[in-house]
Amino acid sequence: MKLNELKPAEGAVKNRKRVGRGMGSGMGKTATRGEKGQKSRRGYSSQRGFEGGQMPLHRRLPKRGFTNIFAPVTQEVGLSFISIHFKDGETVCLESLRDKQLVGSKIEKIVVLASGELTCKVTVVADRVTKGAREAILAKGGTIQEPCQKSAE
Repeated sequence: MKLNELKPAEGAVKNRKRVGRGMGSGMGKTATRGEKGQKSRRGYSSQRGFEGGQMPLHRRLPKRGFTNIFAPVTQEVGLSFISIHFKDGETVCLESLRDKQLVGSKIEKIVVLASGELTCKVTVVADRVTKGAREAILAKGGTIQEPCQKSAE
């Protein structure tokens, strides 16, 4: 077998359907678009969710609740995550997480969860610390501080 002898498998490649090329082509006149209707016209493009005038599914279903667009963007941080990225004596806070590029720039608050196991003694400055995480941090000899609130100017 040589490079110049390579070719696709039998039946894998088909010629493009050339429509509207006269009556002899077998696909002339209406060019496989059928007879009348919106889909047969030029410039037609279907809209997402359009069901032919029937009430679309996304409008038929009931809507519950809402998303508060003004709520602060929070990031959950587990104890195992802290153990991987921080050493003994370091401070885990929003700024240190940003410096290590572990959270995005839009994150406003940090929540520490008790997922995983803590292997280092750290100082945690977070907006919220769960009960299990608090116990684990204090058991390792770490400390927990509240973040200083920015004054509303």
